[in-house]
Amino acid sequence: LSGLDPAQPYFQGTPIEVRLDKSDADFVDIIHTDSAPTIPNLGFGIISAIGHIDFYPNGGKQMPGCGKNPVSQIVDLDGIWEGTRDFVACNHLRSYKYYSDSIIYPDGFLGYPCASYDLFQSGNCFPCPEEGCPNMGHYADKFKDKIKKDFLKLYLNTGEARDFPLWRYKVTVTLSGRSKVKGYVNVALYGSGGNTKQYQITKGTLKPDNTYTAYIDAEVNVGEVTKVKFLWNNNWINPTFPKLGAATITVEAGQN
Repeated sequence: LSGLDPAQPYFQGTPIEVRLDKSDADFVDIIHTDSAPTIPNLGFGIISAIGHIDFYPNGGKQMPGCGKNPVSQIVDLDGIWEGTRDFVACNHLRSYKYYSDSIIYPDGFLGYPCASYDLFQSGNCFPCPEEGCPNMGHYADKFKDKIKKDFLKLYLNTGEARDFPLWRYKVTVTLSGRSKVKGYVNVALYGSGGNTKQYQITKGTLKPDNTYTAYIDAEVNVGEVTKVKFLWNNNWINPTFPKLGAATITVEAGQN
């Protein structure tokens, strides 16, 4: 039984006979997308973990793409009717959009077990544990026999618009060169499953022999990495023409 952002008003904090609960089915998975307090935030969804596994995409409160200005949201690509509906309850309705996207992405929407969204964002809960990560949405029940805890909170990030799934990578870059410079470092991944756009790994003072790490949520599952594109820029013309390279780049895929 999949709960798509189960309702908060009149249900949160009530006995299990009243609301959705993991005792209602052999396997209950929940997607929380609008769990900010109803007052004053107008959150429609329950915040408590009430299933066997509970997914909190983007932290479960504010979904990317829902902060657009009212005009651009109402005159949406999906038409005025869906745009108006999205404006009124955008976060709440993301739950079914993620679910429908999950049907066509069996390898997408990996939920990472974590104590909080902040810890997930900082990379504390990366990569997936030995038993793997469940997939939010249609294929969540593949994880049914791997649950070891009474409740399991899972975190992930999604895109702003369809297609919603993102794949998480840890990218570590050790720089080479002669002198430190100010600027930024970008990396793009190329692989058997596709290529990503450029992602910023670090910015500020770039020191040769230093190592910089970033967690990126890529719009494509690159599969087996075949190439990594490394780009650095110092933002302005430097008469000394400094040179920086990558001594090593390590890419770790969250799922394996």
